[in-house]
Amino acid sequence: MRVYNKLVRDRIPDIIAASGKRCAVRVLGDEEYLLSLNQKLGEEVEEYRANPGVEELADLVEVVHAILEFKGITLEQFEQIRREKREVRGGFSRRLFLLHVSD
Repeated sequence: MRVYNKLVRDRIPDIIAASGKRCAVRVLGDEEYLLSLNQKLGEEVEEYRANPGVEELADLVEVVHAILEFKGITLEQFEQIRREKREVRGGFSRRLFLLHVSD
């Protein structure tokens, strides 16, 4: 028996069952769910760093969407926040790398 103790996508138990294996799951409460989402976000960032493909980036965005949904923030609201922040602080298209700041 392999122990995972981690948040998984909704269809993973069905996929495991279809492979002829059995698994046990439990539904998380709000506090545990948000904590697990935050941990999953870190996992996905590390996976993207190790393999910077679009598939890994899509996994990362899926976790971001779940966090937004949990917090009651629509994609439109999130995009507006992102646009406002970009307007004030800019994006990353100029590829600027800050070396140092002096007084």
